Amino acid sequence: MPRPNQLRLQQLCRPASSPSSAVLITPRSSAYTRCLSHSNGFQVTHNGQSPARIFSRHLLAQPSAAKMSTMPASHGHNEACCNIPPVVSKGYNPKGSYEDLGGFKTYVTGPADATKGIVVIYDIFGYFDQTLQGADILATSDEHHKYKVFIPDWFQGEPCPIEWYPPNTEEKQKNLRAFFGKHPPPGVASKLPEYVKALQAKNPGIRSWGIIGFCWGGKVVSLVTSGDQNPFSVAAEAHPAMVDPKEAETIKIPLIMLASGEEPEDKVKQFEENLKVPAKHVEIFKDQIHGWMAARADLSNERVKEEYIRGYKTVLEFFAKNWPSA
Repeated sequence: MPRPNQLRLQQLCRPASSPSSAVLITPRSSAYTRCLSHSNGFQVTHNGQSPARIFSRHLLAQPSAAKMSTMPASHGHNEACCNIPPVVSKGYNPKGSYEDLGGFKTYVTGPADATKGIVVIYDIFGYFDQTLQGADILATSDEHHKYKVFIPDWFQGEPCPIEWYPPNTEEKQKNLRAFFGKHPPPGVASKLPEYVKALQAKNPGIRSWGIIGFCWGGKVVSLVTSGDQNPFSVAAEAHPAMVDPKEAETIKIPLIMLASGEEPEDKVKQFEENLKVPAKHVEIFKDQIHGWMAARADLSNERVKEEYIRGYKTVLEFFAKNWPSA
């Protein structure tokens, strides 16, 4: 399978003001990200019944090809707490297993005697090696804090296929519209409280729960943690899609957001400003693409691998320092 970040993606965007008209764009990675990241016109209902419409008003300009640089991220987080195992660039062998939990196939990794649980919300591409390896890193890298990690398969074995990009046929366009309509973030966010109850019933030794979401999953994190049924004690978002600063206003738990250089910086900064929580850490990895900690991570690139490791280390440090006592 080709690496997602090596593909030239097209994204189907539908303006909220004209839901019946499809605007086909042909961006490289940064424009693809803007399409996912801008919340303007993203129309969904909190019961998950309405199709998701992803829209950006800044997609007319064709960006130049992204180049990796050696520029450091905007403000580091360097407290030592973790021993990240060697990252495997290709052919990763996951350490966990799959179980049926809460009605969903779930990847489970981590020690049986863990007292804290982490729910991972993957990106639209589902169970990729880079995402599974990240879950194993969260579960095994901090000897002082034991985490059991769970990745539910919200897509029921049918993630967004890479082959649908570019959406250059009517059939692909129809498929993409149906996918985003079937899996709007509010629909998943509304299922999480009951899913966590199911996890708790099967794992009575876990006393509190955290969550991390990637890309599309980052939006899910914002929605569930800003709602009144939030079951989580701490949260993380990595290169989140559709950043909406208004959601930060009602988040009440410690939260870390690691943005790439392709999310809209003004929205990321406003999100940070609006967060009135016990602890927060918002950082922009300016030379990384949207997806560098999940399915789109090209771990054969040494700079990407370095920042992939640093990203997970930063999340683990934040969790270790700011996870409230049960």
